Amino acid sequence: MKAIYLKELQQFFSSLIGYITIIVFLVVTGLFLWVFPDTNILDFGYASMDYFFYIAPFILLFLIPAITMRSFAEEMNTGTIELLSTKPVSDWDILLGKYFAALTLVLVALAPTLVYWYTVYNLALPIGNVDMGGTAGSYFGLIFLAAVFCAIGVFCSSITSNQIVSFVAGVFLSFFLYLAFENLSKLGILFAKNDYLVESLGLNAHYSSMSRGVVDSRDVVYFLSVISLFLLFTRTSLASKKW
Repeated sequence: MKAIYLKELQQFFSSLIGYITIIVFLVVTGLFLWVFPDTNILDFGYASMDYFFYIAPFILLFLIPAITMRSFAEEMNTGTIELLSTKPVSDWDILLGKYFAALTLVLVALAPTLVYWYTVYNLALPIGNVDMGGTAGSYFGLIFLAAVFCAIGVFCSSITSNQIVSFVAGVFLSFFLYLAFENLSKLGILFAKNDYLVESLGLNAHYSSMSRGVVDSRDVVYFLSVISLFLLFTRTSLASKKW
């Protein structure tokens, strides 16, 4: 797995993919947080990164499928997946190597945003008058959310040899799991606590819960379960090509 992981990371940073991903993410979030008049912190007058944690999932929802769309689709399109399968590595080694490489790239893109937090920390009056628990919880939630999007993106890449189809499918599935259940719960056709149960199936409910500063074990188990499920789907998809 380590060899696959390092190979994928090298491919990301030896081409423009890794650098474009990081630059696009930082530029877009920076514009919303510091430049655009309706959303920037300086005009708002309140030291908070709430809008960053609101807009970041939507940006990652498009960027992560763009990163992962080539994971297996390119291998199948060029025929190198058969060559890779003859190497002394298991499907899980190949899958996890590609998955963790994509996730590492996203974490590298998130790391510079700590400068945003440091700036907000010093802009507060008095200095440091920010919700530290909420910020830490939001970062944890964003990392788990990115991990889920990576698992979805790798799965979509494993079911097609067309990178565009993989990208579109990844965006659709990520968007559906992030917002669809929350909107379905508001239709008014559910009774008693059924609306809460439907909402809790979506990613946004658990991400919002962690953003309050409380890292609940139920939210962690939910995210890990969704990640494991899509990785299992990917493993099954890879194995089916040998049947």
